[in-house]
Amino acid sequence: MFQKLIQTSNSKTTILIRLMVGAVFLSEGIQKFLFPAIRGAGRFDKIGLPSPDFLGSFVGAFEIVCGIFILIGLLTRLASIPTLVIMFVALATTKTEVLANDGFWIMMHGSRTDWAMLLGSLFLIFQGGGKWSFDKKFSKND
Repeated sequence: MFQKLIQTSNSKTTILIRLMVGAVFLSEGIQKFLFPAIRGAGRFDKIGLPSPDFLGSFVGAFEIVCGIFILIGLLTRLASIPTLVIMFVALATTKTEVLANDGFWIMMHGSRTDWAMLLGSLFLIFQGGGKWSFDKKFSKND
């Protein structure tokens, strides 16, 4: 089971997606703690999510841990699942209102980072960590 989870290709370019996705999630997670009123609990409260204080810290912690794991390529597939869920929730809670009020193109413009992170996370779930990852180092399929 563990070997199947960390199995990855020899792709050298996967690191580019890992760096993008991992750095964004790590940064966003840290910001939820540094600026809770605008990035964490305050934002979650504004969009109407329940228990915003808990959720701000909970999501921020997941973003930090998963961001680090993705950056170093450790349990990349597993770490990318929460980031995918976070992006689906972000799109559903923040962009559907923009779509309804302002239209498709404004929603698309405002959600470009959301889509990049969602698709980057999905890519990493399918691809794994790539050649330069701890997943590859620990994999028996070298």
